[in-house]
Amino acid sequence: MTRDFEGKTEQDAIRMAIEELHIEREDFDVEVIDNGKHGLFKRGNVKIRVHIDTDTEPEQEKEIKLPEAPEYDYEEDSLEEGEEEEETLEPDEEFESSVCSFIEGIVKHMGYDCKAKVVSRKGRKICIDIESDDSSIIIGRKGKNLDALQVLANVYGGKTDSERKIIVDSEDYRERHEEQIVRSAYKVAQQVRKTGRSRLLEPMNPYERRLVHTALNDVTGIETKSEGTGLYKQVRISSTKKYR
Repeated sequence: MTRDFEGKTEQDAIRMAIEELHIEREDFDVEVIDNGKHGLFKRGNVKIRVHIDTDTEPEQEKEIKLPEAPEYDYEEDSLEEGEEEEETLEPDEEFESSVCSFIEGIVKHMGYDCKAKVVSRKGRKICIDIESDDSSIIIGRKGKNLDALQVLANVYGGKTDSERKIIVDSEDYRERHEEQIVRSAYKVAQQVRKTGRSRLLEPMNPYERRLVHTALNDVTGIETKSEGTGLYKQVRISSTKKYR
């Protein structure tokens, strides 16, 4: 089954397809039939063709076996060649207690009770876990609230000790989110290898995109590249095999 959609950008057209067809992004392939560029100063709408696989068999295919999601730490920037990993800083109880109290105060202003505590230290990073009966609200949709708390905690902590990086988590959300990203990337890669049509993943931050690039780096016949501008870009998964 195929349907055509158009929008100001490819992502707009994809969003229209999702809303009109009431399906998830991973349930269809996208073929760009008109990129909207009609000249140096002329630009129109982007037109895409949505390919919906009505066959239920692909769910049972095992062309790419989904491995256990690799364990990633929370480092945002990978080490450059020749650079040594940082030494773990000594625990600073006064600093850590102050940051935990700050986080608890912010959450209290949000209207919820919680307990923040340091659960791990690695390199210059400390991971603080938030325990609360309202953890789902504290985490927020796609971890947005948790990310905001992490930014605030790093701004606050940076005034005292700029060498320490603070990771804020709750109910192992970040680990579960990373596993979901990697598994989704493998699933899409499987579909790309089968159809030969490239697929765009949803916009992700630099760390999330690196998870995808790393996970699919050794998958035969698949290549990935980031597209877009700004902090949140999309990863395009493509087949290296030439289809006629």
